[in-house]
Amino acid sequence: MALVEGCKHELEISIPGEAVEQETKTVTERFRQRAQLKGFRAGKAPVSLVRQNFGSDIRQKVLENLVPKFLDAKIGEEHLRVVGTPNISDVHFHEGESLHFKAQFEVFPEFELNDYRGVETPYAEPQVSDEDIAKRIEELRETKATYANEEPRPIVTGDYAVVALESLSGTDEPVKADEVQVLIGGPETMAGFTEHLTGASPGDEKEFDVTYPDDYGREQLAGKTVRFHVTVKGVRRKELPEVNDDFAQDLGDFRTVDELREAVRKSIFAQRQMEAQRTAKDKLVDKLVDANMFAVPTVFVDRQIENRVEQRLRALAQEGVDPSSFNLDWAKIKEAQRDQATREVRASLILGRVAEREAIVATNEEVDAEVDRIARQEREAVAVTRKKLLENGTLERIASHIQTEKTLNFLFDNATKTVPLPEPEPTALETSEDTPAAE
Repeated sequence: MALVEGCKHELEISIPGEAVEQETKTVTERFRQRAQLKGFRAGKAPVSLVRQNFGSDIRQKVLENLVPKFLDAKIGEEHLRVVGTPNISDVHFHEGESLHFKAQFEVFPEFELNDYRGVETPYAEPQVSDEDIAKRIEELRETKATYANEEPRPIVTGDYAVVALESLSGTDEPVKADEVQVLIGGPETMAGFTEHLTGASPGDEKEFDVTYPDDYGREQLAGKTVRFHVTVKGVRRKELPEVNDDFAQDLGDFRTVDELREAVRKSIFAQRQMEAQRTAKDKLVDKLVDANMFAVPTVFVDRQIENRVEQRLRALAQEGVDPSSFNLDWAKIKEAQRDQATREVRASLILGRVAEREAIVATNEEVDAEVDRIARQEREAVAVTRKKLLENGTLERIASHIQTEKTLNFLFDNATKTVPLPEPEPTALETSEDTPAAE
């Protein structure tokens, strides 16, 4: 065996001539039993004639039978953990001689794992202020807002104008709505609507242009100036509920507003804690990767790059972008993402080794709980969901994900938490660049 580079290995294997001769006889006899040669019944043709007619096929079959058999035996003898498919080359196969070939492949990396307990990572328990709670409750109030019709009067900033509108020009696809509620002066309201509807009263009809920004959410309107005919149908005001015990009870299983505030505090804390811990775990893993530099199989890295690209394409598809419109240059993609993908693979291998040492596994109960959750989400029987997840390989990925998360939690629990460094103050140069010049 010869180590070529990193995880790449090469074996030079010689198969004794006696084994080659015996396999050739066996394969030839099988061909002879099935051969349909003119003038001979199946199984009765001379061996020499069979070899004359099927020589290349016999040779190929002998190789297919012997090469994997002797390669597997050698791999087992060397105790190698092969990843990917070996590449067979330099085959020397001549009648009456031993058979020689080379096999190149990658192996699962062997590495000494440095100490993973007590690794320093910046972390501080998040804080939740009264202002944070008040802001979240205000958001909850917004979800319970009602809109009351006002007596006919001129529209002012802060009103909700109820209008019927129809596009007259500026867009290929007509825009028409019998009733739209427009917040006059609202941050999401196009300036044209605020400008031309302020001061209008129910019953008024207006024609005016509205210019939409290039990044507007509706593609048919983005970057266009559209002329609308608008009829004002009414004026409404938004009414928010008072923050009291009745409001709390309307939101859920709360008896008082104090119970609601405490639940909001816990919810904000849990969200921030999860985000803070995720950041700390990421930094912890980065340190472990830096402290355990070892070669990783190219096949693992290529697979990780493909996964990263597929995830990005799926995200673009969800945003309405057609992935097929991209002419991907895989060579450039692999080159650009290879370093990060290599670190991610190395991190995965390190976490796997930690899990192995600490006997961290996904229990049947944990996997079952996740399957039950997916079944409820998909509104189907648990047995149906489990069968589907098993067949498409997702069940194995679920168990792997659970194991990884438990391993990260173990590392975090056993880490040395340090005080996070404050965000750096902007330099004078950065401050001056960000400040518009006075006119």
